[in-house]
Amino acid sequence: MSYTINAVTRTEIGKGSSRRLRHAGKVPAVIYGPGKEPVSIKFEHKDIINIQLNDDFYTTDLTVSIEGKEVKVRVKAIQRHAFKQLVEHIDFMFA
Repeated sequence: MSYTINAVTRTEIGKGSSRRLRHAGKVPAVIYGPGKEPVSIKFEHKDIINIQLNDDFYTTDLTVSIEGKEVKVRVKAIQRHAFKQLVEHIDFMFA
């Protein structure tokens, strides 16, 4: 199964801006890989909460649409809230 996530690049980096994003219902994320510059992105929490429950989400290539440009990625790490059903941050690697 293929998954597509719509994302927007983020310009504000840091703990404070990430907290503001989470409070607004968004998830901060980063895409990195060898030979490429890291890209900081954000997307809606509701877009990721249901698809991350599937096992395929962690083992297959995902498509992240960043402002119209599609990028193939894989999930490297995911950080969840300690007791709430919330995704706090995701690290992607270029596929």
